[in-house]
Amino acid sequence: MTDTDMTDTDTQFPLELNQPRLSIQKPEPRYDKQGEMADAERLDRAMRGFVKDFGATAALYMESCVHCGQCAEVCQYYVQTGDPRYTPIWKLEPFKQAYKRETGPFAPFFRLFNLKRRVTVQELEDWQDLIYDSCTQCGRCTMVCPMGIDIASLVGLARHGMAAAGLVPHELWATVERAHREGSPLGATPAVLKDRIAWLEDEHGVEIPLDQERADVLMTISSIEVMKYPQSIVALARIMKRMGASWTFRSDGYEATNFSMFAGDQQGQREASLKLIEAAIAVGAKTLILPECGHAYQALRWQGANLYGKPLPFRVVQVAEYLAEGIRQGKLQLQPVQNSATFHDPCQIVRRGGVSEAPREVLRALGMELREMDAHGAYNWCCGGGGGVVTIHRADPLRYKTYQIKMQQVEDTGAEMLVSTCSNCRQTFDDGQAHFHWDKTAQSLLELVADHLVTEQE
Repeated sequence: MTDTDMTDTDTQFPLELNQPRLSIQKPEPRYDKQGEMADAERLDRAMRGFVKDFGATAALYMESCVHCGQCAEVCQYYVQTGDPRYTPIWKLEPFKQAYKRETGPFAPFFRLFNLKRRVTVQELEDWQDLIYDSCTQCGRCTMVCPMGIDIASLVGLARHGMAAAGLVPHELWATVERAHREGSPLGATPAVLKDRIAWLEDEHGVEIPLDQERADVLMTISSIEVMKYPQSIVALARIMKRMGASWTFRSDGYEATNFSMFAGDQQGQREASLKLIEAAIAVGAKTLILPECGHAYQALRWQGANLYGKPLPFRVVQVAEYLAEGIRQGKLQLQPVQNSATFHDPCQIVRRGGVSEAPREVLRALGMELREMDAHGAYNWCCGGGGGVVTIHRADPLRYKTYQIKMQQVEDTGAEMLVSTCSNCRQTFDDGQAHFHWDKTAQSLLELVADHLVTEQE
């Protein structure tokens, strides 16, 4: 890998991906801190937070890297800048160094001969933009690692350490604090949800059950949808009515957004997941449906049982999976959509979650001509806003550079519509559309289905 010398340029779309890499004008180093701690305590908390859940698998990952550089070539940050700092495995260097010195199999020798020097707080501060600002935890690097290292998971462990040390970007930490204080990272409190449901019922003539004592299905929602895309709630109500389902929202467990997972706040992540789990148990739900939210799926579907301490007594599905089930069972008949479409695969749902076929099954049921991007499914390029990156304003210039990969992908398909099933991706697309004055708007798969239900008359 070589670092290409270039002047910073305000390159406009379309961007050819085979043109010289773009350089990023680096701002003055900046990091955020939470709490008043001496450097020694902050460093100690960081390392203890990092190794707390460190098991044999993570240790094997740390020992296995052969420095081949393949992870760099599939990382959007390196591809767009050519800067070796953005090599995915390099983002873990301080934590790898600490592991080698303190807990690795040859740690005594490393300490005795000072082969690995002690990590400093200054290093952690300097690394904050690599751990948070320039990693969406999309897992694309994990897919190509010849040694099978799950780099995205290791970044998650590193964030545990950073959060314990109070070294989280302040915008991301603000969402965590608000979730602790109000029960929702974006202010979608139970009172707000109740008012929003009452307004939507009146405005659209739908019934949206809230706080039913018993129901077969517990529906959850992302606060992004409550605050920015409330039409998704109406779409859910229409679809659930058509399917004849016994369902409800619960004011004691509705918020699927789990920014604590991205911040590295393990306690907050656990509290958010337990609210959903306990609400589902209280209502006797057989199924818990997660909304169009990538990290919500990752947090509960793949990590919820570990946080709960035992298997969940209900099944967890993403809403696209539930839609596909309804179509297969004949409960959802859809009008054909006379448009071609391309589907953006949300990283946490598809690559990290395995839900690749269900949304495509829904698009086929809509009769849409599916035009796949050149890298799709598990090898899809990230929208650039995952992992909490879209909340970090200082990361915007870099995020916009990497976003151009996604724009070019979409344009190359020639599809008339862009569809996805993640509100965080949708928010990132909306932001990118406004920034670049792009003519493509990301559509919600859920809302698309609700808008094309076959009516009773039909």
